[in-house]
Amino acid sequence: MASSRNVGVRDEEKLKEDDSPTAKKPKFERFPLTRWELAAALAMFLVCSIGLVCVYLTMPAAEYQSVKLPRTLSDLRVLKDLFANYAKDHPAQFILAGASSCFFLSKLIGRPLVYWMWPEKLKMFQAEIAKHREKLLNYMLFLRITPTLPNLFINLASPIVDIPFHVFFLATLIGLVPASYITVRAGLALGDLKSVKDLYDFKTLSVLFFIGFISILPTLLKRKRVYE
Repeated sequence: MASSRNVGVRDEEKLKEDDSPTAKKPKFERFPLTRWELAAALAMFLVCSIGLVCVYLTMPAAEYQSVKLPRTLSDLRVLKDLFANYAKDHPAQFILAGASSCFFLSKLIGRPLVYWMWPEKLKMFQAEIAKHREKLLNYMLFLRITPTLPNLFINLASPIVDIPFHVFFLATLIGLVPASYITVRAGLALGDLKSVKDLYDFKTLSVLFFIGFISILPTLLKRKRVYE
């Protein structure tokens, strides 16, 4: 009887130790990225850093003073002229670098990290995305067309919440056309701008939200019919 009682006490103590915060801590603090994912992320960072250094070292000395974060409209005009020359001489690099790179980089690194830090919130967002799987393109078009969320946030968050790449690609290809047109038009007329606020005035924002509403209108009408 005494031996069986001692065994029972030891089992209870072992269960308490397994459920204690110190026992769970190593499992929680386990780094979410595999060695290959971490190596790929470091390699990508290293390649991009080397590329930037090579561009900086091989560019003409007269352009060094132009490469800086613009703080005024005059700085922005100088940077615009510099990038215009590179876009004209190297169009492929400007076309290939963009939202898709952010998408795959976030899918490789961001998703495991977010799931590691906020697993419950990620599952909740993924469940909401799964409910609207048939209408994802309309929602993505609305987010892309309207300036509701920053494009960088959309690029990074889409793979984390299970947005398929083909939906992301089509929404980016179509949805950024209106905003890109306005931005390019403002870039061409940069010499006439008096303030950065002139890039997106009330009329421009109204047009963008109107186009975004048109893109999501079929989804709203379909939902109304379902409720009726």
